[in-house]
Amino acid sequence: MRTAFHEQLEGLAASIAEMCGLAGASMERATQALLQADLLLAEQVITDYEAIVLKAAAAEERAFSVLALQAPVAGDLRAVVSAIKNVADVDRMGALALHVAKLARRRHPAKVLPEEVNGYFTEMGRIAVDMGNSVKDVVLSGDPDRAAQLDDDDDDMDNLHRHLFNVLMEREWKHSAASAVDVTLLSRYYERFADHAVEIARRVIFQVTGEPAGTAPSASTDDQP
Repeated sequence: MRTAFHEQLEGLAASIAEMCGLAGASMERATQALLQADLLLAEQVITDYEAIVLKAAAAEERAFSVLALQAPVAGDLRAVVSAIKNVADVDRMGALALHVAKLARRRHPAKVLPEEVNGYFTEMGRIAVDMGNSVKDVVLSGDPDRAAQLDDDDDDMDNLHRHLFNVLMEREWKHSAASAVDVTLLSRYYERFADHAVEIARRVIFQVTGEPAGTAPSASTDDQP
């Protein structure tokens, strides 16, 4: 029974890791669609999100089934509860990539971003994709040291978010108010994507060590467009 139970936990971790990889790939395509005004890529991200939703629903159902049938305690209970919460976070990561793609589609054939902020979003996109890939590896490996490193990546994302906000507040901003709103929303999407990846990594630390690793901003309606 215990062998079967741990195989179920490993299967859950593999499913969540796969979704992390899918979310990272979606954000990579969404960033390209944003920077290049690529309608086909934007449409692909929008379509691919359905796969994340379906996988999230299946993983959540499996986690609740394990919780109900196995009645785990101590570390095993932490693993199952963490899995349930991780499913929600990775679903939000996919949804944030979706928001980026939808904005690129809405403004097509025009580009969403003024030229002077392209560099910010190129770097934010790179960090987001790296974090998606890193948290995928962390979920599979259960390595608390590697999980802790995601905080540094999140700091880099937060710094870009703050710098970009300062750019928007400068008197020299010569673009429309609508453009400022778009840039603000997009920056928030990338920042929240990173926050959700950190939440998953911190749960891995808690699951392995039993010690809380701090609290990142939790999933909320702030993720909504």
